[in-house]
Amino acid sequence: MVPQPLNEGQPALATPLTRKLAQVVALSADEVTVLRDLQSTIRSVGRNREIISEGRKYDGLLVLIEGVSIRYRALHDGRRQVLNITLPGDFIGFPGCFFENALYSITALTDCVVSSIPFVQLLSFFATYPRLAATIFWSFSCEAAMYAEHLIDVGRRSALERIAHFLLELLTRLQVIGLANERSYQMPLTQELVGDALG
Repeated sequence: MVPQPLNEGQPALATPLTRKLAQVVALSADEVTVLRDLQSTIRSVGRNREIISEGRKYDGLLVLIEGVSIRYRALHDGRRQVLNITLPGDFIGFPGCFFENALYSITALTDCVVSSIPFVQLLSFFATYPRLAATIFWSFSCEAAMYAEHLIDVGRRSALERIAHFLLELLTRLQVIGLANERSYQMPLTQELVGDALG
């Protein structure tokens, strides 16, 4: 499908990434405009289609604007380990963009909308919009912290603790982008996927 610009009538903070980053720092009007322009070209990805394939080269990142996807590694015997769930506002392709080829695959669980961002453009923000660049890279650090928690889940937490932590993490992440209320959200995953994520 041909990439299309975002609807011009959308409010400036309508994209989940902008909402998420605005929770961290009060964004200036210029920063909001830059983020909007950064996500201006979009494409649709159908349910169960690969967004990124392990082993392929990518020179940029994607931002998930709508839908839910999974980042995973398929083992030689066909088993799958889900590394994380990607939600609207998440960057897709990190940390693979730092390596020659993608380290993991990402597949759309639902119909998704993504925006492509050249990695070079993100790096240029350190010169032109340093505060925004720091905030974006801070979000990468948060993702790394989630990976550490998932490792603790699989290695040390009981099954009940793993599920509780996983469900609460999803709640918190969905609340930030306005897709959950104080206590509940629509569960985007099957029991099989939860099992693949929690080992």
